Amino acid sequence: MNFDEVINRFGTHSVKWDMMERLFGVPAEDGLSMWVADMDFRPPACVSDALQGMVDHGVFGYFGDDTAYKDAIVWWMQTRHNWTVDPNWIFTTHGLVNGTGMCVDAYTNPGDGVILTTPVYHAFARVIKAAGRQVVECELALQDGMYALDIDAWDTQMTGNERMFILCSPHNPGGRVWTQDELKQIADFCVRHDLILVSDEIHHDLVFAGTTHVPMTLAAPEIMDRLVMMTATTKTFNIAGSHIGNVIIPDDKLRAAFGARMGALGLSPNSFGLFMATAAYSPGGAEWLDALIPYLDRNRQTFDAGIAEIPGLRSMPLQATYLSWVDFTDTGMAPAEFKKRVEQGARIAANHGDSFGKGGEDFLRFNIAMPHSQIEQAVQRLQEAFSDLQ
Repeated sequence: MNFDEVINRFGTHSVKWDMMERLFGVPAEDGLSMWVADMDFRPPACVSDALQGMVDHGVFGYFGDDTAYKDAIVWWMQTRHNWTVDPNWIFTTHGLVNGTGMCVDAYTNPGDGVILTTPVYHAFARVIKAAGRQVVECELALQDGMYALDIDAWDTQMTGNERMFILCSPHNPGGRVWTQDELKQIADFCVRHDLILVSDEIHHDLVFAGTTHVPMTLAAPEIMDRLVMMTATTKTFNIAGSHIGNVIIPDDKLRAAFGARMGALGLSPNSFGLFMATAAYSPGGAEWLDALIPYLDRNRQTFDAGIAEIPGLRSMPLQATYLSWVDFTDTGMAPAEFKKRVEQGARIAANHGDSFGKGGEDFLRFNIAMPHSQIEQAVQRLQEAFSDLQ
């Protein structure tokens, strides 16, 4: 668990690093990649050991008997989140973007509206549009520098064409952990407008001290008949390349509809992802995660303090995730100008806020899951790039 180790990821087919120069113009020789949401740390040793065991055995045939895999999921949700999961509720998808697409396919029809609380994870809108559905942007409100629900405004937007609400909990890119009361308000909204609620909780393990994530199933158990839960090992343990996710559906009818679409498309998980997830959801994985959170918290504090010293910049207080959402509004700069300073001046690749939908235009998202020395470099570079404002 040496999170300080700087690992050279160039030339490893890493989207985050090998595509940085092509997409952002940030030079590979000395650029810092802070965009794609994977970490620059090695996963827990138990995950690597599981893969090594597969390699040592040397035969890579079809996977059978997923009992241990599902038992590991059940154990993790119970011990980490106080959530009792029936193993029969669990589907395995090719990651949670695929899981989102499967939900859209199974529960809506072309032309239906799918609600997103923007700004929010950009892949949701991409999948919805590709499926021929309509993205309905219900914009989050800003209160005391953090995102809040705006239920009354959302009620007035509804036309009756909406069929699904996709919730990001904890929220990406804002880092909000929704309270139990807020989750109940969302559940009530979905009942009022007869919506299927898909709760993407992929960041639920990456929550900082002083804040508690509440699974939607526990916050509003009365809506089980319209609720789909999505979780994964991929963000928690930095194994996004395994492309594996859990779609957990308590309701019999919803589960049957989802299962029918899975069967029609012939989808099944790869054995590498199943072995990795099983190994990660273990005491060894828990020990690694318990060491990771305070390390990320230190990165968060260093990055936030550095951003706060630049006039006109504000990072949204981060309760969860390793994704810092920085507001450039008070610089008075157009997005093209502050992007240029970050990419060409600071030589940092960060996600453009407008890709997250309404409300994100004056923001950039920075991934802070990297060695602390690189966080210090990033802060110094940003301060230099905006030094004329100081």
